[in-house]
Amino acid sequence: MKAVVYDGIKSVKIIDAKEPSIKKADDLIIRVTSTAICGSDLHIYHGMVPNLPKGFIIGHEAVGIVEEAGPDIRNIKKGDRVLVPFTIACGHCRFCDEGLYSQCDNSNHKAAVGAVFGYGENFGSYAGAQAQYLRVPYANVGPRAVPEELSDEQALLLTDVLPTAYWAVETAGVKAGDVVVILGCGPIGLTAIKWAIFAGAKRIIAVDYVSYRLVHAAGYGVEAVNLTEHDDCGEYINEITGGGADTVIDCVGADGKMTKLELLESLLRLQGGSKSAIEIAVGAVRKGGCIVLAGVYGMRYNMFPLGDLFSKNISLKMGICPAQAYVDRIMRMIIENKIKATDIITHTLPLAMAPYAYEIFDKKEDNCIKVVMKP
Repeated sequence: MKAVVYDGIKSVKIIDAKEPSIKKADDLIIRVTSTAICGSDLHIYHGMVPNLPKGFIIGHEAVGIVEEAGPDIRNIKKGDRVLVPFTIACGHCRFCDEGLYSQCDNSNHKAAVGAVFGYGENFGSYAGAQAQYLRVPYANVGPRAVPEELSDEQALLLTDVLPTAYWAVETAGVKAGDVVVILGCGPIGLTAIKWAIFAGAKRIIAVDYVSYRLVHAAGYGVEAVNLTEHDDCGEYINEITGGGADTVIDCVGADGKMTKLELLESLLRLQGGSKSAIEIAVGAVRKGGCIVLAGVYGMRYNMFPLGDLFSKNISLKMGICPAQAYVDRIMRMIIENKIKATDIITHTLPLAMAPYAYEIFDKKEDNCIKVVMKP
């Protein structure tokens, strides 16, 4: 089969890989019909994910047709079209019982975190979804049959983007009348704007440095702020909101726009990427407010503004979305036309064009926001 693999910093390639097979009684094998590039895949692309070797199949968003089902599979059968949440969970450990599927104790014996498709050894060593075929473990817990009325693209956004953005807004406790800042207008940030509107936020401020993404955000009827136009973007937001936002949601993560000093520190391996988004968040949030980190961070960070958070009584929340807990309710919302998000999809390309797709997504070229690939 054809598959996309990590091939070093800023390099992916297409290889001929062995097709996956059933290993356990609750496995599925699906023929992938649609997959996508996620913002967190850029952390891989930039060589920022430890213990992910060259030649590892990447990607964690997939919709496909069931080709083979293990003997213990319930409710799904060969020939069904399914979506596959990006987190892998057993469904019966303590954390799964609590709905925290992203911290499953049984799916990943490599590290304390739960498992994710296509993210290397630290996340369970499960081959990724940017391929013609995908093995799906614990398939009674993750995959969902896709109703006929949903397109592949609608279903694909249920595997990560929609649940992650919903989780971020819910975790932030956004409610009617709130002032909300969204840092980063990529797929997660744009979708978080939609969920914040849905939650009744009074004022939403979207922050980015890429003009076409800011234009897209402004199209939702929210304020758009270009961080490069302000010496201290956090302080600017604090001023225009009269004391700061109730909630700031960081949808950027480790690939935030770096200062020269941060770039030097990162190159010296002193920290795991840019913390500039966190610093903007600290300046932008009001006293007693909440910051949620929905973007992916890694390793440890120097000069973290802990004292600033402490002195303002800020609640700091973060983590990996337990996608399985959100798929069903969001699917109902899509069917009922309560939420639409496919407008973030700007490119649909064959899987064979993955190197080009990664390049334009990384470089913010051709107005690229979200790339769907067809194996």
